[in-house]
Amino acid sequence: MNKNKIEKLIKGGENQKMEFKSKISDGLGDSICSFANTNNGTILLGIGDNGKIIGIDKKYEEKIANIAHTCKPSVYPDVENIEIENKNIFVIEIKKSDSLHSFGNIAYKRIASHDKPLSPEEVIEIAKYSGKIKWDEQICKEAKLTDIDEGKVKWFLRKAKYERRLEVDPNINLKEALTRLNLLKNNKLTNTAILMFGKEPQKFLLQSEVRCAKFKGTIPVKPFIDMKVIDGAIYEQVDLVEKFVLNNIKKSAWLVPGKVERVEKWEYPLNAIREAITNAICHRDYDSSSNMQVRIFDDRIEVWNPGSLPEGWTVDTLKKKHESKPKNPLIAKLFFMIKRIEQWGTGTNEMIRETVKHGLPEPVFEDTKTSIIVTFRKFIFDEEILKELNERQRKAIEYLKTKHKITTQEYVDLVKASIATAKRDLGDLKKKKIIKFIGSAKTGYYSF
Repeated sequence: MNKNKIEKLIKGGENQKMEFKSKISDGLGDSICSFANTNNGTILLGIGDNGKIIGIDKKYEEKIANIAHTCKPSVYPDVENIEIENKNIFVIEIKKSDSLHSFGNIAYKRIASHDKPLSPEEVIEIAKYSGKIKWDEQICKEAKLTDIDEGKVKWFLRKAKYERRLEVDPNINLKEALTRLNLLKNNKLTNTAILMFGKEPQKFLLQSEVRCAKFKGTIPVKPFIDMKVIDGAIYEQVDLVEKFVLNNIKKSAWLVPGKVERVEKWEYPLNAIREAITNAICHRDYDSSSNMQVRIFDDRIEVWNPGSLPEGWTVDTLKKKHESKPKNPLIAKLFFMIKRIEQWGTGTNEMIRETVKHGLPEPVFEDTKTSIIVTFRKFIFDEEILKELNERQRKAIEYLKTKHKITTQEYVDLVKASIATAKRDLGDLKKKKIIKFIGSAKTGYYSF
């Protein structure tokens, strides 16, 4: 770093990324630790708080390195010796670390031009956010081996052996099985062990319930049409939540010209809905007291997942190719073993493909910073307009939702009407701008 740049930095004063120290004993370790925990920063040693160049002996270079090494874990800054106004100063540049550092058993964070000691609660929160503390690997207090359902463990081992060729004998004793699955820590059960195989998981982890509701209309107000709180092992919750959805959505049916059997199709893509449910259960923030929720409205389904996206991600990341960054690596690994997920970071891409393939708009992803919400919308037409339509026309709209196009002859076959009636009905739908005609008069068709 040249003298001109340093002089410019001194004139700028202390700030979020700049600290002046007149002497080596003036909280140097605190500031090194603070920058490492917060953001890239520079310390000018030999400069007073007022920006006056005081200078410092060159012999302190080794001591600077020793102080940085004393941080836990050690910090390795770049240290440069510069002479300004015939006085020596040290330029100490620290890069933000992926670890959480402390000095003298205290962790610090940079706030404006100050080094702030962190409370124990803040230390834990930062460690979790950085991924140094994984909730799913922590010990579940008060849980004992007798709280584990051995039958669930045996089922899991058989399933994992079939799906992923897991080489663990389903008949080994319970403690050995949990050890092989990394579900014991210091001989105590982890949170994952209880969530996956507990007899009553919610007895210890109430937040792991899933709340499902079907609302009348398009806003979340009572009374519910249907409501259920789903508990139990989290891998079983996937099926139970999906069952609730199936009980509260419709299936369309129509006759295909030339075929005897009716064609049936759910109004939402089940594969995409199941993927959203599985992702939410597997990747949610279980440290949050909020429950996962599934909300079903007349026009949409919302899957609420407590938590936030990985650092640096946005909802647009979910729509592109991206790596797998599970919030709960141990839970994700167990879900992978029984083929509930694939761990390739393709889940959200699959939701989009399945939904578009189903003929619906792409799912909408939202990050509220406390929840990730996935919304599946179906085509909704103005209720007043629909009331004006006859039964034949409404039947055609349901057909179009899944088949995406219809010719005049297909309309005739679908609703058992004459050509004249078909043209009149379709012309009326076109006039109301519900459908449009595409193509030539001879080979064209109607679509939304």
